[in-house]
Amino acid sequence: MRKEKKLYEVFGELLYALAKADGVIKKEEKETLTQLLKNHALGSEILWSFEFEESHNSSVEEIYNKVINFCHVYGPAPQYDEFITAMKIVADASDGMTAKEHKLISSFSEDLMERFQRDIDKLKQFEKKEYR
Repeated sequence: MRKEKKLYEVFGELLYALAKADGVIKKEEKETLTQLLKNHALGSEILWSFEFEESHNSSVEEIYNKVINFCHVYGPAPQYDEFITAMKIVADASDGMTAKEHKLISSFSEDLMERFQRDIDKLKQFEKKEYR
């Protein structure tokens, strides 16, 4: 469970990067996030992670890269769909999704798929060498 718990802590960081993507975390985004997580088994960890990055005014780019790198090491997971859905809900919370928020959500999906595809390609190359 520890590895999965860390994945959800990273999810909080990702939500922070999303909310901060347009320069400021809006009250409606934070309220929506809190409401979204109130019944989640790891909601307090996710929110703690979000608030930690918020209190340090962390860079969106730095946090995003940290999250992507962690997810790449973690590997494919069904939780990523949950993350993307939550990101869309939070982004829509205040006057709709901004272009920067949309870009971050799209980048998350595309970056993960690209990295996982490269891993698959490497495995295929390795398998070809093994069976020759």
